[in-house]
Amino acid sequence: MVHGFPIALAVTMMALPTTPAAARPAAPTLPTAAGKTLRVAFDQRAPRPGVRLLELTRTRTGWDGQLTSNWYGTMPMRNIVREGRSVSFDIRNINTPGVPVRRWTATITPRGVLLTGGIWDQVVRQTGRAVDAARAAALAHHPVPLPPLGTLAPDGQAATPPMGWSSWNKFAERIDDTTIRAIADAMVSTGLRDAGYRYVNIDDGWQGARGADGELRPNAKFPDMKALADYVHARGLKLGLYSSPGLKTCAGYTGSYGHVAQDARTFARWGVDYLKYDLCAGEWQYDSADTVQRSYFEMGAALKATGRAIVYSLCEYGRFDVASWGRSVGGHLWRTTGDITDDYAKMSEIGFERNPRFGHAGPGGWNDPDMLEIGNGGMTEDEYRTHMTLWAMSAAPLMMGQDVRQTGPAALALLSNRAVIAIDQDAAGAQGKAVRVAGKQEVWAKRLADGGVALALFNRGDAPVTMTATPQDAGFTAFAGLRDVWRGVDLAAADTTFTVPAHGTVLLRVQGKRTVAPEPTAG
Repeated sequence: MVHGFPIALAVTMMALPTTPAAARPAAPTLPTAAGKTLRVAFDQRAPRPGVRLLELTRTRTGWDGQLTSNWYGTMPMRNIVREGRSVSFDIRNINTPGVPVRRWTATITPRGVLLTGGIWDQVVRQTGRAVDAARAAALAHHPVPLPPLGTLAPDGQAATPPMGWSSWNKFAERIDDTTIRAIADAMVSTGLRDAGYRYVNIDDGWQGARGADGELRPNAKFPDMKALADYVHARGLKLGLYSSPGLKTCAGYTGSYGHVAQDARTFARWGVDYLKYDLCAGEWQYDSADTVQRSYFEMGAALKATGRAIVYSLCEYGRFDVASWGRSVGGHLWRTTGDITDDYAKMSEIGFERNPRFGHAGPGGWNDPDMLEIGNGGMTEDEYRTHMTLWAMSAAPLMMGQDVRQTGPAALALLSNRAVIAIDQDAAGAQGKAVRVAGKQEVWAKRLADGGVALALFNRGDAPVTMTATPQDAGFTAFAGLRDVWRGVDLAAADTTFTVPAHGTVLLRVQGKRTVAPEPTAG
């Protein structure tokens, strides 16, 4: 806040010697009287967040101001302070833990107004020129209101966790029509389709610009989305797409803001079967439980209104207890975490610690700890076996993230193990949980539809250990049958002690006489 009445500042912008004075742009100045506004347009913009307009108004007690950007729309200034020819202010920051605001500065220079600052992982340094109110109005952001929050009835989709493949982990935004077709072919030839993986999901990077009619077109890498969907469908597979409730997606492509119903109709017309809706840059507009829920309800209702069966994946990183309301806004799965990475530490943190905090999983709605990294090379075979086991025990969606065309034999064996997949896809839809924890050793139990129980022995330590499964882990008084799922062999009732490798697992499917359901214990 600036106190007192500032001295007027006026700095004439440089012009070529041959430019007539009357043709020179108006010199930018800091406003000196209450109600006066400096408006600055930026023709050359840092791409993220793409600030196109600065507005700074002198008030009776200080200053008021805002930036307008391509990514976030209106960005209010806070804690505005004038220092000579500069004004500094805070702008809310997003996606950077522990850094809620960043400090920006606008400085009058001979070349115009220099704006410096940053948001997320971007640094901004750009120079703009003073413009009139009409030009500023043309550059302004026009907010689109959200609908009231409603409730959508279940539609019978996703009776078991969705299975398929997504482009992001391997390709990020470097994806195109040719690659998607090749991945679809590989899912058939490798047997992964027949193992249950049906969705071929194009993540961020397919979007182009909107036409004069407002309809979103794919970019040049995807010349005909309907033809691509037809190609995928002809192979017994389904096509998924990605969008965001924000003005931009995570990678800076066109989001669905202001065009939600229109985009839903476009997706349905193309033949899309799955939509991942990623909050990401939309966190600027939607940063409360109320606005996040209403933004996801808006797309859920729009998808339902198309009349096409489209599985709806909510990607808002587990905020605001999403599992408790995800179904009611039309969701069939909802992320419980930020992005996974291809390393044991991150995978285990998500699978053992983050995802188990969420309940409400079951037929029609699933907790999603993000995609599988199996086949991408960042973990050992034992660690990847733990990854697959943990996701299956968690009744998690199984979305592969490797280049299917280059999947090696070991990764293919892990991903296509029908007995492990059957545990993930079990009709009871129960989410497994830890029933016994001792240091780095965990025993998990998952109730199955046939009355049996899946037991997983996990060794999170750095050296092999001996672990024993007990009937009590499964809620039984005694075992009546045991099968080592990964080895595919039946065991005697007394064969319950195993050497579990570092970061490894043993997965059992057991039958027995039930007493009570297993309860978690820690030790």
